[in-house]
Amino acid sequence: MLDWQPLFLTFKLAFITTILLLIISLPLAYWLAYTKSKAKPIIETLVSMPLVLPPTVLGFYLLLVFSPNSTLGGWLNEHLGVRMVFSFAGLIVGSMIYSLPFMVQPIQAGFAKLSPSLREAAYVLGKSKWTTFRKILLPNINPALLTGIVLAFAHTIGEFGVVLMIGGNIPGKTRVASIAIYDEVESMNYAAANQYSLILFAITFLILLSVYLLNGGYLKSSLLKNSKHD
Repeated sequence: MLDWQPLFLTFKLAFITTILLLIISLPLAYWLAYTKSKAKPIIETLVSMPLVLPPTVLGFYLLLVFSPNSTLGGWLNEHLGVRMVFSFAGLIVGSMIYSLPFMVQPIQAGFAKLSPSLREAAYVLGKSKWTTFRKILLPNINPALLTGIVLAFAHTIGEFGVVLMIGGNIPGKTRVASIAIYDEVESMNYAAANQYSLILFAITFLILLSVYLLNGGYLKSSLLKNSKHD
């Protein structure tokens, strides 16, 4: 009988990661789209690093940073009672860092493509930056928002190296579907591996298909852009 827990954890992880990434990425993408700061290339490089770094490299350094023996990991454990290594919380942090460019880059491109006259007209009419952002800019980048959300969600579902390094393989806690597939293949239980794989394939196919039907051009351009970094 198929163990549904890894699938539940996978989609729980993808949902939480996507929501948190959206909250973080909106102001970050806005700043990257409009800033003239000399630090912009550095920030863009840091955001894009997960596209080119092997997942195990990122996972290894996250493991070091959040280890209870490290300064940050020890402080989190001692003062906040939060253990990041081999925990679901650690999976969320690792997934957010690994999927960050898939959320930020489409939204940044969406902001950058907007006509400057939109902001200028809003400011002339006395609108604040927050009102302009919320009521004028965001409604005009809906395709970019949808693309970022879908790419981040789908990318999180497919993670393996990062989640394995920082989360390990703890049933019911950090054993997501990609790790479960690997385990079943290692055990030569191809039937179970096939079941997990088919479920993930079907769900991600339906998600991408629905977005292509609604927003195909923008999603295709984002996928092609990200694929050039892989």
